[in-house]
Amino acid sequence: MSTEIKRYRVWDRSTRIFHWINAITVIALMALGTMIINADAFTFESEVFIKKVHTAFGYVFFINLLWRLIWGFVGGHYARWRQVLPTGIAEIKSYLASIIAGKPKQYLGHNPLARLIITAFFLLLTVQGITGLVIAGTDLYAPPFGSYFANWVTDGDPVRLAALKPGDRSQVVDSSFKEMRAFRGSFTEVHETVFYILSALVLLHLIGVIVSEVRERNGLVSAMITGVKVLDETPADGTRQD
Repeated sequence: MSTEIKRYRVWDRSTRIFHWINAITVIALMALGTMIINADAFTFESEVFIKKVHTAFGYVFFINLLWRLIWGFVGGHYARWRQVLPTGIAEIKSYLASIIAGKPKQYLGHNPLARLIITAFFLLLTVQGITGLVIAGTDLYAPPFGSYFANWVTDGDPVRLAALKPGDRSQVVDSSFKEMRAFRGSFTEVHETVFYILSALVLLHLIGVIVSEVRERNGLVSAMITGVKVLDETPADGTRQD
């Protein structure tokens, strides 16, 4: 049944900050990742610089992601994992039926389809973050795994270690370096595959936000700025009101 328009405080400050930092860093990482994939277009020095910038954004991205994973256990009501992870099949079918009927159910938190996409996002972002840290260690000998790989490729020789630089093979032991690069291979394959999947999910997410904004008129975008949703229907997932 329709009700008067009401304002509901949904997203806490920490969740909103995470969302925008994540959006900015993911877009930047995708742009830089595209440049790295097309490394042949750059000089060696430029490629190393791009990888360093990529890694810097990666640290911000990963720390932000770790905080959000923790916040899912201790944060506000709609930031908790029970409000983010997928619902049952019955709820998904009910939501799809409401869309087909031309009157989609309104939710204070994420709708059942959004939960599926966001869960996929979190899983893929976590995989991307972990594989990225490993690759940064193999490419730039950057923390937290860089010292391990630096010792690997130099056989722990202190003189070689002191002179070792990213991309410079003059200080590496060839056999050890080849072993390290073989180990690195599976991580780069996963990292690149997830990159393409995430690109598709980002596009799907943007389409979903636009469609939801137009059809449900619930201030989905502005809610991630103010934390407040405005609904003209009784929400299907509760009635917490500002």
